[in-house]
This record gives sequence, structure tokens and C-alpha cells, in this order.
Amino acid sequence: MWKIAIIDDERQVLQGMKRAIPWEELDAKWVGEALNGAEGLNMIRTARPDIIITDIYMPIMNGLDMIEQLRKEGFNGKIIILSGYSDFEHARQALRHNVSDYVSKPISLPTLKVILSKVIQELVDEDERRMKQGELEQKLMLYEPFIEKEWVRSAAIGTLDSSYRNGELLPQPFRFWSDTSHAVIGIELVRDERARKYSVSDWNLFRFAVSNIVYELASKVFPFVEYTDLHSTRAVLIIHPEGDNEERVCKAMEALGIRIIESVTKYLKLVSRVGIGGIKSDWTQIPDSTEEAFRAIDMRQLRVSPPLELFTYQGEATNEEEQVALFPVKFSYELANAMKTVQESKAQQLVADYIGELESHTGITPDYVQMLGSELWGIISYCLYEAGYVLDDLFTNDQIAKELKGLVQPDQLKRWLMDKISIICVSRQWKGSSKHRQVVDFMTNYIHEHYAEDLTLADLSDKVFISRNHLSIIFKNMTGETFNTYLTRVRIEKARELLLERNMLVYEVAESVGYKNIPYFSILFKKMTGMNPTDLIKQ
Repeated sequence: MWKIAIIDDERQVLQGMKRAIPWEELDAKWVGEALNGAEGLNMIRTARPDIIITDIYMPIMNGLDMIEQLRKEGFNGKIIILSGYSDFEHARQALRHNVSDYVSKPISLPTLKVILSKVIQELVDEDERRMKQGELEQKLMLYEPFIEKEWVRSAAIGTLDSSYRNGELLPQPFRFWSDTSHAVIGIELVRDERARKYSVSDWNLFRFAVSNIVYELASKVFPFVEYTDLHSTRAVLIIHPEGDNEERVCKAMEALGIRIIESVTKYLKLVSRVGIGGIKSDWTQIPDSTEEAFRAIDMRQLRVSPPLELFTYQGEATNEEEQVALFPVKFSYELANAMKTVQESKAQQLVADYIGELESHTGITPDYVQMLGSELWGIISYCLYEAGYVLDDLFTNDQIAKELKGLVQPDQLKRWLMDKISIICVSRQWKGSSKHRQVVDFMTNYIHEHYAEDLTLADLSDKVFISRNHLSIIFKNMTGETFNTYLTRVRIEKARELLLERNMLVYEVAESVGYKNIPYFSILFKKMTGMNPTDLIKQ
């Protein structure tokens, strides 16, 4: 209900206005009146009306002086001047103080109603704009972590706009990058025979788990770190070491790499490789360190702690066979982006250029061609999963594995990839779903951060401004699982990690992942893992 106050030095006018205004029709109410500007100021400060109807010529303080003072105090309500004098100078001053209307007395009832209706509509429109702005700001706050994550990914790969080379344009959370050194630790999950059986949605869950493990371990060693996934099975950890003792920093990175490999094996039963890039003095050289980290992995340079696959970059290889193993990070990123944006010709050109370069080397074995095909297929399938398109609808895992085994020459790999790219890009199912993928990305991230809370689909529906039923359909289509099943999987996976640490009792673990009913937790745990929580502790 809109609040209206009236200020006039004639009581007859005050009473007449109160009777004339169609309060119910306008959804308005009277909140105060005054006989001069000074009284009006005090009344307005208390009543905070939405609309003020005021005369100009009044004792003690006139209407224009009152309006000027109100604007100085930040009053943003609507003001209508109703005066017996049509003075141009007064009208000019009124406009300067953002007055909504200037009307001469006497005023007819229809005219009064029209003016008030117009002003109230302005208030309605402003409220809607504020509401939309508030929703936009809320969405920006919700999605800010994802925007920052994408920025870090671009900084690590080297795809940032050149304007960022001016340190003053760095986003606020990363301004300190201008004053410190940097190095990249590359992390790769190995697609061995066991791992190839996992679905893309399983890999998505593993990636979340790895990010939690790596971030927790790294934060204990280096005060400032950023972690971001690349496409497929690779991720980067950017560290910003303090001090100038490079040897000490290198030892710390190696020790951290060992702990990452051991922890991923212990908690996720996955094989991983870690590569360490060189330390850089300028943040714009971070992409160089990223490439170095993965070159160390690809070319198996300086194995730090056998039998663990931890490698340190030792400079460019001189042996041509070693050069073959080069798998550029930027190429992977550009290929993934081309597929996500359905740029068929660009994706095929990237593949043709890359394999053309590969064919110029000698010593290309069938095993290497098949390994490369598996990795490139992993990049394509995962980036499309991020965009909301599951390749299982077009190709089965068994089909892809069988076809890869038949590839022995780089040219065969090129033709195979180009054929798959064409099939994917012409598939109508996948176009237009990237917005849904963004919503589901937000939901899965939120689940991983708030799994211990009493989390419901309705809660997330409110946060992403999509109806609960529609959101349920989107989530199932994107992940292949219902919201509740995914939440349960995350909780049980976290519970399994905690139980393996053997620092908490079963009921404590259950409560820490969001279950108050211990028997129900045990039933779910056995259903998801095949064993009771107590059996896992005894292992």
C-alpha cells in the first residue's frame, strides 16, 4: 500500500484532499499532514511517505526549501507540487529537485486521480527495476565463484585477453599476483582399464573429490593457491611461493606432489600423475609453467620418487621420440571450446593441424596412437558433458574402446576423430543446452559445499530461480541421476573418506555428512558401497 502525505497551509485544502483522493482504488493510505514546510520535514522524516503533495507558499519554510532539504537528506519519494501560483522560476526550481508534477490550484478530481495514478505507476516500475537488479546481483553473487574459476583457468592456459597484462586490471582477488612468484603443479588422472569403466558422471564426482583433496593438502604448505580443472582428466594447481629460496620451494612442491598421488590412491582408488612446472617471476608466465608441468608428465622427465609418477620439468627434449609425446594444454582447451560451441570446422581444423604436426615425427607406435585417441576422446566427451550433452546417447564405451583398438596410424586417428566430431555437431539433441549445464554446474558445486546441511531441491530451486519440477527434469537430463541420488552419492563418498581416516566413530561420520538417523545411514552406505561402515573401518 502506497503512503501519501499532504502539506498545505490551508486546513480546508488538507481536508478536501483527504476526502477527494480515491484511497482504495489507488491502493494508498494517508500517513500524515502539515501546515508548513518545517512541520512537513519532521512529519516526512517520521512517516517516510512514498508520495508528497505540497504547496509552495507556506509560513516558516516554503515548499521549495523543504523539497531541497529532503533531497539533501536522500529522500527519493515522489513529490507533486500543488500551487495557486504559476511561476516559471518556481517550476524551474521544482524540476531541478526532480519533482514529478507541478499543478496549479484548483485541481479537478479526475486530474488529481490521473496524476496520482501516473506517479504510483512510476513507483511500481521503479520497484520492479530494483527487484530485477536485486535478483541480478544475487545471481552474480551466486555465480561469482564460477566466473573466478573460469578466469583462473584462462590465466593458467594463456587465453586471457591481452588487456589483463596491466596489473591494475587484474580482478580484485588476484591483485597480489603482481607482487609474487608463481608455479604450476599439473595433475592427471590415469584412465587405466578399471577407470575406463566409469561413466562421465562418475568422473565428474571424482574431479570434485580430487579438487577437495588437492586444495586441502596444498593449503597446508602454501598460503595462496588456486585450483582449476582443465578438460578431461587434467587439472592445475597454481601456487605463489613466498621467499626467494627456489630450491626449498621445489622440494616443497615435490613433497606436495607425493602427498597428492598417495591421497588420490588411498581415498579414491585412482591412479594419478603429477608434473611440476618451473617457477615464474611474472604472472603472465603462468601458462608457460602449465605447459612445462604437463610436458614433464607427457615426456616422463625426471621421475622424483619412483615408483610414484611424479615428474619435474627439465627443459625441452632433444630426442625426437620424446618430442612426440607433446600434448599441448592450449590445444586441448581450444578443442574443448570449439566442441562446446558447436564449431565443427574449427574443431576439425585443430585436429588436422595437431595430427599433421604429429605425422612429421618418427617413432609413432600403434599404442601411442590409441593412447592419444583415448585422451582426445576423453577431452571431447567431458567438455560436452560440461555443456549438457552426454555422448552415451550416441556412442557406447564398448564401441569407442573397440574402434580405438583398430587405430594404428595417425591418419586413421584423424579421420576417426573428424567423423565423430561431425556426428556430434549435427546432432540436434545437444544444441541449446549450455544454459542448463551452467545451472547444473552450480547445483553440483553447491551440493559439494553444503552436503552436510539439510539440503533439498526446493532450496536450490529458489537460488537458481527455476521451478522445482522443471529443475528436477533438467538435473536428471544433465547428470543421468535424480537430485537426491546425486546428493546421497556425494555424502556417502565423503563418509567413506572420513571412515578411512579412522579419526571418527560411525555415528560421528554420519552426522558430519548430514544423516541423523544412523541405521538409515548404514543402509544407504551398504547400498552405495557394498559394505557396512563398520566393515570399512576394520579393513
